[in-house]
Amino acid sequence: MSTLPPTLPMPEPRPTGDGTHIIVVGNEKGGSGKSTTALHIMVGLMRDGRRVGAIDTDARQGTLSRFVERRSRTAEKTGADLPMPEIIPVMPSQAVSVAFAQEEERQTVAEAFETLGTACDAIVVDTPGSDTHLSRVVHARADTLVTPLNDSFVDLDVLATVDPETLEILQPSTYAETVWEQRKRRMIADRGSIDWIVMRNRLSALDARNKRDMGDLLARLAKRIGFRLLNGFGERVIFRELYLMGLTLMDLREGAIAGGLTMSHLAARQEVRSLLDAIDLEGHFGGKRSYLG
Repeated sequence: MSTLPPTLPMPEPRPTGDGTHIIVVGNEKGGSGKSTTALHIMVGLMRDGRRVGAIDTDARQGTLSRFVERRSRTAEKTGADLPMPEIIPVMPSQAVSVAFAQEEERQTVAEAFETLGTACDAIVVDTPGSDTHLSRVVHARADTLVTPLNDSFVDLDVLATVDPETLEILQPSTYAETVWEQRKRRMIADRGSIDWIVMRNRLSALDARNKRDMGDLLARLAKRIGFRLLNGFGERVIFRELYLMGLTLMDLREGAIAGGLTMSHLAARQEVRSLLDAIDLEGHFGGKRSYLG
C-alpha cells in the first residue's frame, strides 16, 4: 500500500494554452515500455506537424531526456531535419519536510506546464515506475492517460487482483484506485475528464491460452474501471537500435534503412499510428495525418 497521505492539493486548472492536450504515460510497474511509448507519441505528433513539448518526471532514469539529447546530436551530425520537442526534466524535491517537498513539486510541475502550454499543441509526460507524489500530480493533469501493460498475469497486478483459479476479478489494484482518485481531482479542479487507454504491449503472435485469458480479463476490467483497451507495441529490436540515435521508425523513409523497411518495420509504424488514432478519437488533433518522416 502507498505510504503517501490520502489527501493531496487539488491540481491547478488547465495550463495557459487552452488547446494544449496533455498526454501522460503512466504505470507503476517498471519495464512496461512507458518511455518507448512516450517518445513514439512525441515523434509521431511532431511528424504530423504538431508543436509538442515533453516533461520527464522520471528524470532520475532520464530515458526520455536522453532520447531528446541523442536526437539533437544526430541532427547536428547528419544535418537531418528532425523535429525537436522542448523538454523539461522534473526531479523529485530533496526537501526534508514532506509537506514542503510536495508543495515544491506541485509548483515545479505547474511551472513546467505553464512554460510549455502556450506554445504547444500537446505535452507528453513520462512518469516513473513507482507511486510518488510527483507522479500523482501529473496524472491529475492528464487529458489522456496511456498505460502500457506487458501482456502477462504478472503485470496485470497493476490493474487488479485476480483469483488464480477462477480468473475472477477480486478488486482493483492500488494503481487503478490512484487513477480513479486523480480523475475525481481533475473533475473537481476544472470539470475536466481523463481518457484512460491501456495498451497490451509485447503481445505474442501465437494464439496462446494465456493471451486469450488476458484479453478476456482486460475486456472485463475495461468496463469495470473505465479504460479503453488497445493492442500496443511488439517487442522489436529496431526500437532499441534507433533509440541510440534519438530516432524512431516515424523518422525514416523507405530506403533509409539498409535493405529497406521490412514488414516488421511497417507493422511497428502501424502500431504507432493506431495509438495516435486512439488518442485523437475526440479530434484533438483534427486534420490529415501522415506520421511519416
